[in-house]
This record gives sequence, structure tokens and C-alpha cells, in this order.
Amino acid sequence: MFRRSLMLAAAAAALAVPVLAQTFPPSKPVTMLVGFAPGGAADSSARLIARKLSENIGQTVVVENKPGAGGNIAHQLTAQGPTDGSLILFGSIGPLTIAPHMMKTGYDPFKDLAPLSGGVQFPSVLVVNSQASGIKTLADYVAAAKKSPGAVTFASTGPGSASHLTGELFAQRAGVEMTHVPYKGGSAAMPDLLAGRFTSYFAAPPTALPQIQAGKILPIAVTGLQRMAELPNVPTVAESGYPGFEALAWNGVLVPAKTPQPIIARLNTEIDAILKEPDVVRKMHAFGFDLIGGTPEAFGALIHGEAVKWAPVIKKVGLKVD
Repeated sequence: MFRRSLMLAAAAAALAVPVLAQTFPPSKPVTMLVGFAPGGAADSSARLIARKLSENIGQTVVVENKPGAGGNIAHQLTAQGPTDGSLILFGSIGPLTIAPHMMKTGYDPFKDLAPLSGGVQFPSVLVVNSQASGIKTLADYVAAAKKSPGAVTFASTGPGSASHLTGELFAQRAGVEMTHVPYKGGSAAMPDLLAGRFTSYFAAPPTALPQIQAGKILPIAVTGLQRMAELPNVPTVAESGYPGFEALAWNGVLVPAKTPQPIIARLNTEIDAILKEPDVVRKMHAFGFDLIGGTPEAFGALIHGEAVKWAPVIKKVGLKVD
């Protein structure tokens, strides 16, 4: 009888293992990977979400920056990472929907990563060095590019990033040739813009706004269909002679694809609730961000739709990164 009880206990323990493996939070700290340098758009919003998540689940959530290759390094690390809920990715439009059409990424965003929740979306702000460029309007910008093909340069947060493709898309639409200058994040690019080392940058709002407010850079257009509340006097690209032009960037939260469904469900509940907290909404709006949130299925549909949208654009522009 005693032996039979031991066997039953052992069987129960064996059955309990996968259940315990699917609990969240894990017993160790949670890491949130960001594919860009500290201080940029992705980093700013990721840190706010990570801090709130840490408070809400009672476990340390550490943001770890893994810049490089337009954010692809962080996405590949996540695809190959642990599936116990201890690794979260603050993913970006470029590595998820643009880069796979341009280069060998080392991961498949639809097979190797599982969506949790949409995060934020935002337009880019086209900015120039207010002292060095001599460009004051979008018309000036295009005129300079037409006068000297390739001489007008634009920075991005890396090959295949949203800022890269936004610049290429605008060059295609305006019928001009511009030179791409890749960086490892917005915070890395901004000092060189201030120093006049390149002409322009399709910057994320958190990166651009402090320097705009300090009078160090000049915004000449935004890439959304509506003007930004933080920059009411700055016209959109669409109203500046390019009707219908729109290029939005976005971020969202993902985990390795084999993460158990109960962990995905719990994380989605936590993050979606965080994105609805009034102080988070207020701070994100101050960054120039709109919040997304929603279900894993909705975020997955967004990723798929954006991949389909950008594929023909990339093919037409002929973008390839070796």
C-alpha cells in the first residue's frame, strides 16, 4: 500500500512539472530585450512598460539593450531564447516586417516569435540641423536633393529599420536620390546630426522633441496623416505636396515561439492593462506615441498586414542588405 502511494505521488509530481513550468512570473528576473541603444524611442517606452510590469508581478524586469543590425540582433536572441517567461522582446516594425524582405535575419518572425500585445505607434519627424543645413522647409529639402543627387544624407536606426525605409520611401515618392547613413539607434544618431555630420533624420518623437524644443534641430515635416499635437505648426509630408504619404513606426511585445500559452495569456493581460493605466497613457502621449494594446491575435494580424504592405515597396525600391 505504501509503495502504491509512493507511485501515485511520483505520478502526480510528474504531471505537475509542465503545470509549474507554465506559471508566471518565473522565479528568476525577467529580461526585456530592446534592439536599439538606450535613450531612443523603443528604449523609452520599453523602460516604462518594464517598470510597471515589475511592480505589478512582483518580480524584477530588467531592460537589456542589444543594438545592431537595425534591431535584428535582439529579435534573433529572443527567437533562440528561453521559453519560461523570463525573456520578453520589445519588438519593432523594422525587424518584424521590413528586414526579412531585405536580408538574412537568422529568424522567422512568424515561426520563431509569438506576439503578446501591440505597444505603441508613432510617425517620424523629419528634422535637419537648424544651423548647418540651410534647409527650412520640405520644399527646400527636395530642392537640395535634386540639385546634388546623393549629397543629401539621412540617418536611420539601422539597415531595414522603419526610419531607413521611411527615408527610402520618401526619396522614391519625391523622385530624388539620397544617401542612407545607418546608426545603432536614435540616441546614437542625434549627436552627429547636432554636429552637422549628415543632413537629416526621420526621427522618432522622443528622440527629436527635446532637441526641437531646445532649438538645436528644425522639424520640417511629420510622416503621419495628421499633424502631431506636440508640433502643431509642423506640416505633414502629405499636406506638403505628397498626398496620401504615411509612414508610421510601431513597437510591440513578443516572446519565443514555444513559450507556453498560459504564460502568453498572463503576459498579455498584464501588458494590456499597463497600456491602459492613466499615467502610462499620459507619459506615452508626451513621447508623441499612440497606444495599441489588444490581444496576441490582433498584434499578430498587425505584423502580418505590415509585412504584406511593405514587401512591394521594398521590391520597387530594390533594397537589399548583404
